[in-house]
Amino acid sequence: MEVKKIFLPESELPRQWYNIMADMPTPMEPPLHPGTGKPVGPDDLSPIFPMPLIEQEVTSQRFIDIPEEVIEKYLIWRPTPLYRAYGLEKHLKTPARIYFKNEGVSPAGSHKPNTSVPQAYYNKISGTKKITTETGAGQWGSALSMACAFFGIECKVFMVKISFNQKPYRRLMMETWGANCVASPSTETKAGQSILAENPDSPGSLGIAISEAVEAAVMDPDTKYALGSVLNHVMLHQTVNGLECIKQMAIAGDYPDVIIGCAGGGSNFAGMAFPFLRDKIHGKQIDVIAVEPASCPTMTRGPFAYDFGDTVQMTPLLPMHTLGHSFVPAPIHAGGLRYHGMAPLVSQLIMSGLIRPESVQQLETFKAGITFARTEGFISAPETNHAIAMTIREALKAKEEGKEKVILVNWSGHGLVDMAAYEAFMRGKLADHALPDEEIRRALADIAPLPKPKQYNPGKF
Repeated sequence: MEVKKIFLPESELPRQWYNIMADMPTPMEPPLHPGTGKPVGPDDLSPIFPMPLIEQEVTSQRFIDIPEEVIEKYLIWRPTPLYRAYGLEKHLKTPARIYFKNEGVSPAGSHKPNTSVPQAYYNKISGTKKITTETGAGQWGSALSMACAFFGIECKVFMVKISFNQKPYRRLMMETWGANCVASPSTETKAGQSILAENPDSPGSLGIAISEAVEAAVMDPDTKYALGSVLNHVMLHQTVNGLECIKQMAIAGDYPDVIIGCAGGGSNFAGMAFPFLRDKIHGKQIDVIAVEPASCPTMTRGPFAYDFGDTVQMTPLLPMHTLGHSFVPAPIHAGGLRYHGMAPLVSQLIMSGLIRPESVQQLETFKAGITFARTEGFISAPETNHAIAMTIREALKAKEEGKEKVILVNWSGHGLVDMAAYEAFMRGKLADHALPDEEIRRALADIAPLPKPKQYNPGKF
């Protein structure tokens, strides 16, 4: 009988996270202080993050021990199963062997608890009483709300307004776990007030929500801020996924030729890809693909430059692919991918030629999601559908070439509270969003005066 699911016993849960900074061929350029332009130090970050997370942000140590208190919570849903997508393979008539890692089995329904749990833990042992954060589609806000409930920390979530309105059940998930969720831009912060004064109908963006959450954190000494993607320590925590995958692929007797993940800030993609990228850095031939929305083409059309992580310029300057901190993406349903920047680690690995970025239009992603649901049963989050769409492309390419390939995709979350998006697609109410070059140029004008990284690349718009 064909094996459909590959499980790991709980005893095989990784006990360490993998830090790709130890193996990168080109070192990262440092984040810069927005006021002085000099590299930021621990003291600059301490009003926002607890010291254990600051240490993880800057370390080059290859493996970091996972605390027992975090492992105890991970065991609620980890290790997660690896599936062979026989139904999709048969439907596509492809010689490719397709595997997907099911991160949707977590209580929050996505990969996000891989980092929300350790972030809440490190805040708890550091004396933090309250955590503020932003969320797009609500996956991160839900995960952090759950983690804060585990460790007895108050949680405040600024949710991008368009997603707040599109996805009420995500908000209710957060409230069930005890968090306070408000639509961003809000009137509760100066950042939100300034955005609303300029545009009362602003749909919001992750950059705006980050500004609000950071402002709320720095105004209260008992409060810290948590970010669900982009930063080095978030990528680190997510590698528990890829480390499991390496063991599971070995059990299957296979090794991926192609690895695919959707990417907004970069965390779910990095979590699967980084442990395998270590093999690629040391000579393995793997095509590693990060997939983003064509309406928010940070990696595929944005420059590699220094930019702020938020809209009102409160964060350090990060070396990353960016569309400009003032860029407000189209209100597509994949709210978790509507971010103007990309993780510096992912950006640097693109610059080093180790990652291939691709973009997909919205209608193709929903078509792919429905194909996946009708062949494999699982209904994917709109974000995850980007990875599914690219998987189908690669499987069909293998068919055209007559080549056997092994494709590994990160199924980063289910879409069971995103059914309004599927209804809009099936009723013909969704459209693709073409992004004019002029709109990118307009947003990038704001970063023209900023320092440039040594590897500055002006982009493809």
